[in-house]
Amino acid sequence: MIFPGDIHSLETKRLFWVLFGLTILALIGMQLTGAPLKTEIASGGIITFELVGTLTGSQGIIDSWQGPTMIWAGINMGLDFLFLFLYATTISLGCLILANRMPKNLHVLSVLGMWLARGVVIAAILDIIENIALILLLTGSESELLPQLARGVALPKFGLVFLALLYIVSAALINGLNSYDKSHETL
Repeated sequence: MIFPGDIHSLETKRLFWVLFGLTILALIGMQLTGAPLKTEIASGGIITFELVGTLTGSQGIIDSWQGPTMIWAGINMGLDFLFLFLYATTISLGCLILANRMPKNLHVLSVLGMWLARGVVIAAILDIIENIALILLLTGSESELLPQLARGVALPKFGLVFLALLYIVSAALINGLNSYDKSHETL
């Protein structure tokens, strides 16, 4: 288990909501600091930089960020280290809480939630590798490997996070419907 203690406790649920709020605040910070990074060459801002995959493309993006925009790139990259900790912890905890609330006849979905909680931790590790590669590029490295590495770890990172979020939405709906059915059985 990723989180020690009783996953059903009120403290765990409170922790989730605190982490959720902090994750949203960090996401807003990422959006604000990332806005100046959207240029004609990097229409998706930092996401374009993460996924470009070539040294020529990376250097073109960096060139479009020269001047004060490079400061915003540095701030955004620094904030992403906080954000990756928050999103990984929040999403993993959400997967675990919902996996433990799954009806017994849907045990396979409970197991899937446990695995996805671990998968998001792997996504955060991939995000760290990606950030280091991008920072090295921002600070002048001309290694052809770095943009390929950043893209190579960004794609599975996004995939794992997407699957975990899809699980959370689906599991919340299943748990909500299950609770609704139970409340109407007693009527």
